[in-house]
Amino acid sequence: MKRIFLLSSSLCLAGFAVILYANAEEKSEVKKPVIEVSPTAPEQPTGPVERTDEEWKKILTPEQYRILREAGTERANGQVYEEFKKHGGGTYYCAGCNAELFTSNEKFDSKCGWPSFYDPAKAKNVKYSTDFHLGYARTEVLCKVCNGHLGHVFEGENFDTPTDKRYCINGTVLKFVPHGGSAPAAGKTDAPAKAK
Repeated sequence: MKRIFLLSSSLCLAGFAVILYANAEEKSEVKKPVIEVSPTAPEQPTGPVERTDEEWKKILTPEQYRILREAGTERANGQVYEEFKKHGGGTYYCAGCNAELFTSNEKFDSKCGWPSFYDPAKAKNVKYSTDFHLGYARTEVLCKVCNGHLGHVFEGENFDTPTDKRYCINGTVLKFVPHGGSAPAAGKTDAPAKAK
């Protein structure tokens, strides 16, 4: 009986040591940025971008795919939001097709837990749809070039901004280029695409 007790005690201690080691490893890892940061602006698409599901899955992370292609939402107040708040001046592009969407000039901290802008920088690259996923009408914000889900826009929340709009955007689906990056060029995107 003593041997069984000692053996089970040893196994419990070994398991506990593994858990402690795994937690220490997790804490010591440097977290990879969730919002892609690039020193140069991506080439701008010259027309609508369409891809098959398989093509999207090859160029997007699983989280980007879930948000852009399946209208998902990232966790509020997470790593993405912390990264976004630390970005200085620059421009935000669609992670799916590289279309310019927002600049830091329209960025503000709404304290909602997600990246917020009061107006799109390139309105021609943003479109809207009515979404009833929560049982009531909301205005969905989509990339007009690749039809990717970006988030939602809300009005009349009394923010001290020129538009009183809050573009509540999933930061995971954005690429950030700090000021000083090269100007965007018209041309092909970095993955096969076909025009509509």
